[in-house]
Amino acid sequence: MTGAAMRIELIRRPHQSTTMAIASPLLAIALTLITGAIMFALSGVNPGAALYVYFIEPLTAWWSVEELLTKAAPIILIAIGLAFCYRSNTWNIGAEGQLVAGAIAGSAIPILLPDWNGPLVLPLMLLMGIAGGMAYAAIPALLKVRFGTNEILTSLMLVYSAQLFVDWLARGPWRNPEGLNFPDSRPFSDGQLLPVIFGDDIRLHIVFVLIAVVVAWFVLGRTITGFQIAVLGQAPRAGAFAGFSRNRMIVVAFLIAGGMAGLAGISEVAGPTEMLRTTVSPGYGFTAIIVAFLGRLQPVGMLLAGLLLALTFLGGEGAQFALGLSDQTTQVFQGMLLFYVLACDTLIFYTPRIVRTGTASGPTPRTPAPGAET
Repeated sequence: MTGAAMRIELIRRPHQSTTMAIASPLLAIALTLITGAIMFALSGVNPGAALYVYFIEPLTAWWSVEELLTKAAPIILIAIGLAFCYRSNTWNIGAEGQLVAGAIAGSAIPILLPDWNGPLVLPLMLLMGIAGGMAYAAIPALLKVRFGTNEILTSLMLVYSAQLFVDWLARGPWRNPEGLNFPDSRPFSDGQLLPVIFGDDIRLHIVFVLIAVVVAWFVLGRTITGFQIAVLGQAPRAGAFAGFSRNRMIVVAFLIAGGMAGLAGISEVAGPTEMLRTTVSPGYGFTAIIVAFLGRLQPVGMLLAGLLLALTFLGGEGAQFALGLSDQTTQVFQGMLLFYVLACDTLIFYTPRIVRTGTASGPTPRTPAPGAET
């Protein structure tokens, strides 16, 4: 008795598929929406209404557009920094901790010197925030260079150390003495906050995002540093023969990513929150990883992807009130999107092929080699 079986094989493409490189993120978004609709239907929620609340309603009012830009700014800043790491094949997963470190370092001035409101205060806060993120990112970088430790594990574990430390600060030594025992720092004064440049709540960090996109585009695509990053990421042996230092690039990439995350952190506490709280962000550092890959590690692509992922945060908040959904639904959406992005990226390098194989109840006869005796 014979039958037929099928299996799917992945055949490596001789060259990367430009078509799939463009279509992959779009396909990932479509699959995420389809899966989300199925998830809502199984939960007893109208899929059309839920997707409308998530992705359309936040764009129908100006105040929600302002909120969208406010949430997108730190995500895009962090993603641009992470792109330097990922392009050089260095895996920084700890941007969330570097964001917290930047927020702590930059908040030292308004918390410890609350009456200082001169013109140098805000620039110093921003510089300290950047330096704090860079210093925290240097830890996994130096451990990788000096001892060969896995930067994925060390950078990720340092996230929880930073989160616990800021929680202790906000509840302990940096708690507002006039805050009736609430676990927050004293509010920052006007001279210690990012100025509003448009509308009611669009602050200066939106300009930081635009500058970062332009600078990253120039550095990655038009400078020798960008060329070294690309070579060491795609062909490390060729980079070594060319005299490029792998260890130096690891440190540089981590410092850039940490500095951008630190800038996002201080911009968050000196912007929308206006104080240091026990939690600095709802997970912007992890979301930025999705943004980096969804944007193909290209500055303009990450700008657009950051707006999309910020939309899931804003839509998730609206869905909690309008539909009674859990606040974890946003993380489910982002997780699905990351999964589909990584899965669809396989199509850039491989062509799927269905192979039919014959099966039999007994051993499959072998074809004799040419010249063999029969």
